[in-house]
Amino acid sequence: MSTTDQTSGQGPAAADAEVPAEHAVPEDLALAGEFDAVTRDQWRDLVAGVLRKAGREDLPDAVEDALRRPVAPGVTVAPLYTAEDAGDLLTAVGVPGLPPFVRGSRPGGGPAGSAEVTAAGGADGGASGGWDVRQRHAHPDVAVTKEAIAADLENGVTSLWLVLGEGAIPVDSLGEVLSDVFLDLAPVSVSGGLAAAEAFLRLVEGRTDLAPGGSLGLDPLGVEAASGERQDLSGLADVARRAAAHPGLRTVVVDGTVFADAGASVVEELGCSLAAGVAYLRALTDSGLSVDEAAGQLEFRFSASADQFTTIAALRAARRLWDRVGEVAGVSAEARGQRQHAVTSSVMTTKRDPWVNMLRTTVACFGAGVGGADAVTVQPFDAALGLPDSFSRRIARNTQNLLVEEGHLGRVLDPAGGSWYVESLSDDLARAAWDWFTEIERAGGLSAALASGLVEDRIAAAWDERVKRLATRAEAITGVSEFPNLGEKLPERRPAADLNPTGGLPRVRAAQEFEALRDAADAAEQSTGSRPVVYLATLGPIAKHTARATFAGNLFQAGGLATPSDDGATGLADAGTTVACICGTDKDYAESAAALAKELKEAGATSVWLAGKPDLAVDGVDGYVYAGCDALAALRTVHEQLEVQA
Repeated sequence: MSTTDQTSGQGPAAADAEVPAEHAVPEDLALAGEFDAVTRDQWRDLVAGVLRKAGREDLPDAVEDALRRPVAPGVTVAPLYTAEDAGDLLTAVGVPGLPPFVRGSRPGGGPAGSAEVTAAGGADGGASGGWDVRQRHAHPDVAVTKEAIAADLENGVTSLWLVLGEGAIPVDSLGEVLSDVFLDLAPVSVSGGLAAAEAFLRLVEGRTDLAPGGSLGLDPLGVEAASGERQDLSGLADVARRAAAHPGLRTVVVDGTVFADAGASVVEELGCSLAAGVAYLRALTDSGLSVDEAAGQLEFRFSASADQFTTIAALRAARRLWDRVGEVAGVSAEARGQRQHAVTSSVMTTKRDPWVNMLRTTVACFGAGVGGADAVTVQPFDAALGLPDSFSRRIARNTQNLLVEEGHLGRVLDPAGGSWYVESLSDDLARAAWDWFTEIERAGGLSAALASGLVEDRIAAAWDERVKRLATRAEAITGVSEFPNLGEKLPERRPAADLNPTGGLPRVRAAQEFEALRDAADAAEQSTGSRPVVYLATLGPIAKHTARATFAGNLFQAGGLATPSDDGATGLADAGTTVACICGTDKDYAESAAALAKELKEAGATSVWLAGKPDLAVDGVDGYVYAGCDALAALRTVHEQLEVQA
């Protein structure tokens, strides 16, 4: 049995393995043995037939290419994977705990390193194995933060992430905040630059019993990327030497979320993180640390999105990439395993229908756990609205508790290993990220690439491509661009201070453009007493017009617009609007749409839309909405027509 089979149960197909004759399964007992074998060409023929029926005539020779979905520049996901796609990858990925660490940086359950395992819940990493459940705290009220920390540590959280500085936890209050925390049991990571690192080192000076797994959170290159201001790396080694008195306490966090939050795809995030890691290795070794000591001072932070397979593959690829860097730099094999902290994506978090964020973060946490992250932070569902309350923090930590204790994700090492899809995607991401990393290195390293605009331009190009998918709703945002709830009452939260430096890379969210339209429509309702309206003028019986009326209503509501409907033009006056959309079938459009458009304009409509494609070419219609149209452009136009002020 292969190593893959032993650890995950998802090794190569039986047909590809060497099975002793005495253990061969009789054909009449083989699973699905009564079915004829199907070839890839047969599958292609069937798929091509379906696509042609759907109107796709100009199909590529490899029909699966017509169904590929982009996940990053130069990386796409195919609709079908077989053993030939994975090729030799199944044997090249190694075993958990050994180079190239694709299958994990550790050979057993729990956070990396035996001491860290004990800190996280027992010699075997807890009853169910798992990862370090790390909760973030940034509330400026010390009493509130202390209470929240106590609740977390009593209910499944195994380490703390404290954000210090103006607008967050006061630096001079760190001792009070941690006064009731057993630092020999709960690892602590801080963020807030050198001041935060110094405050923590002063607090633990003379102690030798700190729970390993914490971090001082220094990331000057992340600050440089966010602020646009050049940072000095020369002092990192001095801090690292002081931190060395506490085994397991790391000095530097390579924070890839800075790039992800600017709109980077997973390829840019991985490549920039790799370049930052190399820069830190150079700075630390130039200041006298050995290459192994320098590597041991780094922790990597990555975003985890609701695209679970991309998250899984990205974490696996990141370990492979860092192993290669370590190999070239002369890091010993046992020191090349990358310690990873995964944080659920801020880009995917919405302000509207925020409860859906619970589902997004659950999927992201699942991907991070399956992908082998050592520590995971689930952002509260209300993170985009302000500071979380006790309920949202409880849901965040219980998301992880459920996946570890009830889902038992920590009981199997690299459960996605051996999957032709995951192995192929891991390899594709690693190769694309390595190409981007080497481009950064040729430009003089990350700092130089930031200063020249190379990084910003590359990330902007990746974000522009994603914006197109968001605008056309090819990439849907549930509760925002699809299935919006105009009657929702958002929870009230205390505004959170903007703790990130500005002036460099931007910060974006996938839902921001749709939410801006919703905000404008809500403001119009507050000022006038009525919500802006698009009247849906239906043609024919309900059975015929329902599909397109539902589609049109969903689209316009994504912009905060109410969508009352009625037969023909009869309800336009009662709707109190000058914008209408005709909804019916193509046949009814050919017979009656032009006449209805004229009737609507005679009744007071200044703009008439039609739910259907432009090639219908109906006289009197000013615009068309259809599956795949630029929904944002259409909504902005309607806002202008209704004089909704942003």
